Amino acid sequence: MALLTNLLIGLIALLHIYFLVLEMFLWDKPTGRRVFKLTPEFATASKALAANQGLYNGFLAAGLLWGLSLGIDGLHIKLFFLACVLIAGIFGAITVSRRILYIQGVPALLALLLLLLA
Repeated sequence: MALLTNLLIGLIALLHIYFLVLEMFLWDKPTGRRVFKLTPEFATASKALAANQGLYNGFLAAGLLWGLSLGIDGLHIKLFFLACVLIAGIFGAITVSRRILYIQGVPALLALLLLLLA
């Protein structure tokens, strides 16, 4: 069970690294505009805000990877950063798109449950 939990946490960290890349480097490029359904004008105007958001996603990924690197001693770190991801997913679902809950929130909730049961 611990292996499955750590694999899921690793996947969530990789997802947040992907979000970092999309928001910091690809926001106003065709890939970023397509993923987020943005007009070129809006992408250009909001590029700095998206980069800031991407940086925060990078911090979430770093925290999860830090917790994983500590093994059993990283339990509280993993719990904290998974809770942050879950809260961000819920907030994103309320304020931006329900899709964020499924992409970000549900995996974090599942990982939290697995972590608490392991």
